[in-house]
Order: sequence, then structure tokens, then C-alpha cells
Amino acid sequence: MNSAPEHRRPSDDEAQQILQSLRDELDGLDAILLETLRQRLVCCCRIGLHKRNHAIPMMQPHRIGVVQQRAAAFAAEHGMSPAFLRVLFELIIAETCRLEDEIIGAPVA
Repeated sequence: MNSAPEHRRPSDDEAQQILQSLRDELDGLDAILLETLRQRLVCCCRIGLHKRNHAIPMMQPHRIGVVQQRAAAFAAEHGMSPAFLRVLFELIIAETCRLEDEIIGAPVA
């Protein structure tokens, strides 16, 4: 006789409860991700103001490379797709550049 414990399959109701619990967890993580992204953009706006106040050019290609390399290293360390993080950070950086450009180009009060 096999002494391994038997694993029963969850009922449909249990499966739905588990799925809902996982979705609730995902929703919480999404909220954290969105808030973190908002905080990042606020920080970038402060950087834009600093650049404007000190006549520093908006575009900093070296900095973009550093951010992209850090994302690629993170992907490699955590088994994530480097292409996914590259595209994600391209979008984030594009929005950052747009905001900084808007701030730097705004009239000084």
C-alpha cells in the first residue's frame, strides 16, 4: 500500500475562493506598483525642477543606460524577461523625459 498522503482536488467553490484570494493579492500588489510609479514620477519632477534651476540639460543618456543596465541585471537575477523590463523601462523613461521636458521648458515663476 502506498503511504504517500492523498491529495484531493479542491471543489469548484474552493477553487473559486482560492482564485479570488490570489486575485485580491494581485490587486494589492498592483496598488503598490502604481503608488511606487507615482512616487517615481514625483521624484522625476523634482529632478526636472533641479535641472531647470541649475541649467542642466534634460537628456542624460548615461543615466538612461545606468537605469536600463540595472533593470537587465535585476531580470537576470530574478529569472525575469530582460526584454520585458527593457520595454517597461523604455515606457517609464519616455514618460519621465516628457515630464522633465515640460518642467524645464515651463516659464520660471
